[in-house]
Amino acid sequence: MTQDELKSEVAKAALKYVTPGTIIGVGTGSTANFFIDHLAGMKDSIKGAVASSIDTANRLKRHGIPVINLNDVDEISVYIDGADESDHKLNLIKGGGGALTREKIVAAVSHQFVCIADETKLVDSLGKFPLPVEVIPMSANYVKRQIIESIGGNPVLREELTTDNGNLILDIHELDIVDPQDLENRLNNIVGVVTNGLFANRGADILLLGSQNGVNIIKS
Repeated sequence: MTQDELKSEVAKAALKYVTPGTIIGVGTGSTANFFIDHLAGMKDSIKGAVASSIDTANRLKRHGIPVINLNDVDEISVYIDGADESDHKLNLIKGGGGALTREKIVAAVSHQFVCIADETKLVDSLGKFPLPVEVIPMSANYVKRQIIESIGGNPVLREELTTDNGNLILDIHELDIVDPQDLENRLNNIVGVVTNGLFANRGADILLLGSQNGVNIIKS
């Protein structure tokens, strides 16, 4: 199977984690898009979905799936989203599409986080994929200097991208992440950082991994 076929299969497998009659959270990116397309076949069984980005909201609406504002929601039964990297403890790097802040918020509200990915995303150590950091625009150079001095790696401004929140993204290259939770906290403590793409304090509960031999289930 091609990578897109693997993404589609793992996205379809995530449907069994959707509880009828509830509100779910939906992530952003190519694998999440496959999930939305499959979700359309059972859209009448859920109350609606909280979207983690404008692009996701638009795709849900095109399928006739009600999009609900998070401030109008008391609880989300499950959040389903992809990842750029996952280690074996289900710590994640996310934010390749620039939606990391809203993704992190929806994940925090959800009772369960099911991550869907193809087998290339599972790694022994996080950091080969550049770690996104969302920053307030006026702080970009300051945050970049602080990362170089206190964290290490090579932070690079992502050109021609503004997040749905009106902010910028610094991508930190050349990282070998030994302690994801500690690094997540250290980055978030830099003034001007909105959040970063490490999902370690709230990692995935379940990783559905699409492979040539089917969908593997890994639990935290």
